[in-house]
Amino acid sequence: MSPPPGWYPDPSAPHLQRWWDGTAWTEHRGAATVPPRQPAGGRGPGRAKTVALVAAGTVLVAAIVTGAVFLGGDDGDGTGVRTAPDPVTSGAPPTSERLSPSRSSAPPSTDDPSVVTDQLDGITLPLLDGWVRPRYVAEDDVVMTTDGTYDCPGDSGVCRHGLVISRTVSQSDQSSPRVLAEQDIADAADAAYDRDLVGRRPFGGIESHRQVGSGQIAVAGRAGYFVRWRVRTAEGPGGYVESLAFPSSVGTGAPVMVRFVFDAGEAGPPLADMDRIARGIRSVDDAATGGGVGSSIGPAG
Repeated sequence: MSPPPGWYPDPSAPHLQRWWDGTAWTEHRGAATVPPRQPAGGRGPGRAKTVALVAAGTVLVAAIVTGAVFLGGDDGDGTGVRTAPDPVTSGAPPTSERLSPSRSSAPPSTDDPSVVTDQLDGITLPLLDGWVRPRYVAEDDVVMTTDGTYDCPGDSGVCRHGLVISRTVSQSDQSSPRVLAEQDIADAADAAYDRDLVGRRPFGGIESHRQVGSGQIAVAGRAGYFVRWRVRTAEGPGGYVESLAFPSSVGTGAPVMVRFVFDAGEAGPPLADMDRIARGIRSVDDAATGGGVGSSIGPAG
């Protein structure tokens, strides 16, 4: 008998969750949402993560090694997302050996193709022209990427020109959006442009960085703070990295961190897309919630 509808580990990428409609897999994917894990080396904020026990452990290893995503860096407008070629998706239903459905039993909404929904953090983000929902991306919590890939200019691999990540800050006692953003930006830069998850350097490493922006920003009606770096890399044009922190408008109001990674140069996405996406973030409870760059807000802390 087939399992009931719900979120299960994706058979083609067990580190992700995928919606099973009771008879077949859908194209809806998201990060695993069971017990939190400590980030490697204690670096950076993290959303609740999971370690899934799967019958074919080699699939998970291969997915992590060949689909490594790295975001961060000191100099770039771009993102270094390593992905493997599209794997063949298994049609096999989830089994009792795999992880049980995640805490959200509702299927993902497809009513509005112009937004992506981060149900864990209670926000929606606008899906602008040139941006797509993530497919075959190994990095947790990616909510959108630019369309298409290219050969990384440094170590061999496949990169993307743009990446947006949304996650709950669960490994910090800090609640100040300013402090959180200032603490996160270096990790965001390193993850994007220095080394990937298996130690390779897709852009030859970071050579320098400079801060090109920071300040208060209203996000979904809440007072947030952003820090933006321009990073320069040994190979390629480098890019821009931004860490945007703000309190969630749902649940306990735990801090949310949105990272932007944009390649520099003509091939990278318009830098203005960072502000457009930030201005367009809304609470899932109120699609009309105001906020964005230039909105009236109180102290960000």
